[in-house]
Amino acid sequence: MCGIIGYTGFRDAAPVLVEGLSKLEYRGYDSAGIALNTADGIKVYKKEGRLSVLADHLASKPVDGITVGLGHTRWATHGAPSDANSHPHTGRCGKVAIVHNGIIENYMELKAQLQGEGVCFASETDTEVAAQLIEKLYDGQPLATVARAYELLGGSFALGILFSDRPDELYAAKRDNPLIIGLGEKENFIASDIPAVLKYTKRYIVLEDGDMACITPDKVTVFNTKLEAVERPVQTALWDADAAEKGGYAHFMLKEMHEQPHTLRAVLNPRIKNGTPDFTGDGLNIDLISNASRLLLVACGSAMHAGLLGKNAFESIAGIPMDVELASEFRYRNPAISPGTVALIISQSGETADTLAALRMLKERGVPVVAIVNVVASTIAREADHVLYLYAGPEIAVATTKAFSSQAALLLLLAVGAANARGLLSPAQLEEYMEGFALLPVCVEDILANADRLMPSAKEIAKVDDAFFIGRCADYAAITEGSLKLKEISYIHSEAYAAGELKHGTISLITEGTPVIAVATQTAVYEKMASNIREVKARGANVTLICGAGAAAMESFSDHIIRLLPIPDLFLSNAAVVVMQMMAYYAAVERGCDVDKPRNLTKSVTVE
Repeated sequence: MCGIIGYTGFRDAAPVLVEGLSKLEYRGYDSAGIALNTADGIKVYKKEGRLSVLADHLASKPVDGITVGLGHTRWATHGAPSDANSHPHTGRCGKVAIVHNGIIENYMELKAQLQGEGVCFASETDTEVAAQLIEKLYDGQPLATVARAYELLGGSFALGILFSDRPDELYAAKRDNPLIIGLGEKENFIASDIPAVLKYTKRYIVLEDGDMACITPDKVTVFNTKLEAVERPVQTALWDADAAEKGGYAHFMLKEMHEQPHTLRAVLNPRIKNGTPDFTGDGLNIDLISNASRLLLVACGSAMHAGLLGKNAFESIAGIPMDVELASEFRYRNPAISPGTVALIISQSGETADTLAALRMLKERGVPVVAIVNVVASTIAREADHVLYLYAGPEIAVATTKAFSSQAALLLLLAVGAANARGLLSPAQLEEYMEGFALLPVCVEDILANADRLMPSAKEIAKVDDAFFIGRCADYAAITEGSLKLKEISYIHSEAYAAGELKHGTISLITEGTPVIAVATQTAVYEKMASNIREVKARGANVTLICGAGAAAMESFSDHIIRLLPIPDLFLSNAAVVVMQMMAYYAAVERGCDVDKPRNLTKSVTVE
């Protein structure tokens, strides 16, 4: 949830830390802070608010010549956003400073114990409890102290730790929250995510659960909980620092939407060989999917919406039943798992807490798990039986766009692959679908190249407080994501309704001028959608129609019309989502919203 950066090397640490935090602010922007290990002890500088507040504060502070430190950008979980609750936190004597991502679940018990021993607390956070505990345990042996604290701390955490009497050293510990070590020349880093260190190095290692590390400018040593040195593979980032920048676009979200034709080809092309879907390069035999008696897809938020699109494809063309479950609900039930079930787990970050917990539950019950993730070597990727990477590169905007499109497209490819393996596709049908995969990025390019046609509708939507989306079948799945995009970045209340449910109560909400975005790309239900659009239009709705070929009958009673290129129906709902992403973006910009960092939201939900 929060962002961590640590540095030890030959450079002034403060600007390196602030630069790193600027790449991590999407993880949290309630407050930011740094801790520097100086000759006079650990000095902490932290401020509530955006990183710019901290940067302005540091501009007047003498922090040159200090070459080791920690930084943090926070999304509040325990304690309201404030200077006191900001990270880094120190022990009462200032001998230890830590930054933390995660939740210390037993912090109340530990806090009561420490208070009973005379420790006073300066914040409301669970993180300060960890700092006070580590300082209380410290006996001059940093690594042994971290190991003891690791055993006492419950819950999940990624920790960066400074000891005042170890001027060149950083320490790190990881359990259920992402943490990497960046490897430089006479300098090394810790970070929550790769973009924080890309300016300085592309080489990194991913810490595993139970790992602790001692980092100096010249050496990195990783230990397990038994304090045995262990080797972790060195990896190389597949993108450079420019990939994590806006690249001339007004917002990261706009840049990432425009990357979708590229990312769609990146996720699809390597998995299409000789005119058929082929996942052997991922180590996945499609028979695992095609022979399943039931598919269970578990995800959160937008990833769950991608799952709804996948459900439509798997059931309609592959004939495989699929249930789509919200991970936050699934993990707390006692779900009935039938024999022959195969699970699909989707998470952009590969660290989503509820989704990870669901994965572990499924594995305990012996269910084969296939993960679809973007971040290489993330926890979900490592723990799944099989992993399919999206290859979408870093997604900085909080509201997902390109990762969602890649997830949905990959699910379609899996469905077509399973249908083909089950002998359900004629050669002509398979050829049509393969052509569709080639045309999908082209259709998205057309949407992006002609985005100005969305402006009239977006400007009208920006003026209201409520909007509604309607669609049927695969389009209903698509509008769940379209509605989410609008509400999360523009703060306009919006709802997605199956168009056939309008008469069951929803239509009472339609009044004069109410915006209704109608998605009609599925030929089989054109006639029904036309009737639904007439119904809302008769009540005064302002209708924006997103449609495929052959929808002329609906165009005559719609106010704004967005026509998509003629590609097979199976792919049009995916393309329609891109239209809705762009409409949400323009509406948010029109309303003056912070598009990349919507209020109260964070990119990677690594705590419940």
